Amino acid sequence: MPETRYIFVTGGVTSSLGKGILASSLAKLLQSRGYNVTIQKLDPYINVDPGTLNPYEHGECFVTEDGAETDLDLGHYERFLNTATSQANNVTTGRIYQSVIDKERRGDYLGKTVQIIPHITDEIKRRIKILGSKGKYDIVITEIGGTVGDIESLPYIEAVRQLKWELGSRAMVIHLTLVPYLSATGELKTKPTQHSVKMLLETGVQPDILVLRTEHDIELSVRQKVALFCNVGLESVIQSVNVPTIYDVPLKMLEEKLDITVLNKLGLTINEEIDLSAWNDFLARHKNPTQTVEIGLVGKYVELHDAYKSIAEALVHAGAENRCKVNINWIHSEELNAENIDEQLKPMNGIIIAPGFGHRGMKGKILAAQYARENNITFLGICLGMQVAVIEFARNVINLENADSSEMNPKTPHPVIDLMEQQKGITNYGGTMRLGAYECRIIDENSNVSKAYNKLTVHERHRHRYEFNETYRQQYIDAGMIPTGINPETDLVEIVEIPEHKWFVGVQFHPEYRSTVLNPHPLFIDFIKNSLPEK
Repeated sequence: MPETRYIFVTGGVTSSLGKGILASSLAKLLQSRGYNVTIQKLDPYINVDPGTLNPYEHGECFVTEDGAETDLDLGHYERFLNTATSQANNVTTGRIYQSVIDKERRGDYLGKTVQIIPHITDEIKRRIKILGSKGKYDIVITEIGGTVGDIESLPYIEAVRQLKWELGSRAMVIHLTLVPYLSATGELKTKPTQHSVKMLLETGVQPDILVLRTEHDIELSVRQKVALFCNVGLESVIQSVNVPTIYDVPLKMLEEKLDITVLNKLGLTINEEIDLSAWNDFLARHKNPTQTVEIGLVGKYVELHDAYKSIAEALVHAGAENRCKVNINWIHSEELNAENIDEQLKPMNGIIIAPGFGHRGMKGKILAAQYARENNITFLGICLGMQVAVIEFARNVINLENADSSEMNPKTPHPVIDLMEQQKGITNYGGTMRLGAYECRIIDENSNVSKAYNKLTVHERHRHRYEFNETYRQQYIDAGMIPTGINPETDLVEIVEIPEHKWFVGVQFHPEYRSTVLNPHPLFIDFIKNSLPEK
């Protein structure tokens, strides 16, 4: 069996240059040339996972099939590669140290002094190699979070140095840096890149390829200068110029022959046939819409769009499938009130109430659900968004006074949303929710979700503690909100709909996590389809 190759992606000069998009784009090209590729993220923060992080801190928390709470970059990996990631695809400093300390407590180190080198770096290397050791992947791409020079990233960079030494030609480093443009002089400046590479060299790591983020095309002379000062060949200086959409990046990297350079350096066969036809079809539909739809995304973290990254991208995918441009209107739930709701929501063709935790912004979300229901506007409630719809319906249709979720009001007389039985008594918050993929059985063949999925059994990813309270199920059915999907093992309600409404669906799970470029999620496709303005 051919030995797995390892590609490490580091970043310099500044954060948020797009290491995740670069890694995903390279992986897409290598996959399209016939290689089995996966991507993992090494995150330098000491949190064990991002599950307890405020979205303002780190954007959305992505959830894998096997229930790992991970960095949002794993969403990019899945959307580009159209393959599922797992717990092994996201490693944090917190998890590394936790593992090493657990081993020390068990006596695994036989009384040795536990140190960064070799014990922490060995654990990092072990985690990096897990995916390659399964024999499933030809190439493992590892993105290292943060920026070269960050004190938190040093153990990861040291682990990369060791692996490059141990694996030889089977390992390589791609360094992503910024080449800023000074408008005052009309120049692209390479000095920040030179300093970033110098800092990387000081750790003992020589980058094999440099990818230069830029607002303007980089001239040959500038590339030659970078190659000379940074010890790389001219063909290994790649530009990554700004593009209209992240989904253009693989095509730009193809033009720059990044995949060819990588395969040459790794000693792998270059399959001249590259199949990007489906990808190009998606881009053609995305860039040539025939109509426009206005979607109101109601949430409490809307200032930071990354907090709802998977939802936003799922809408892009569904828009392309329906050949329409989706304009996302970011509506802050804390700012919604009875006086401005008509102005805010009347122009919308569809409304999504986003997931979240805690009571902040609940009043605005409940008003939005009521507005969508009473004005027959296409509606999708996701996780807490479904629970909001259930609470609103209880208060305003079933007339259960002060009905609420016991999360928001533990003393509510009508806890129509209540803590799951297995969650009672849990005191640690990290990793203790209902997480990962669970089966959902659609029990109404005439429902919107049945028509969208075109099947009666689906598997969707979850991240929540509270559920629809079974005690009230019949009251909802009698009043016109119908449970149309249940978990077959627990009989818990997973989906609710209002049949008399144009298209009103609430789901306890997170369909956005499973939407990819080549497989847009059917619920989002149907949501957009039913939101299209009538001709």
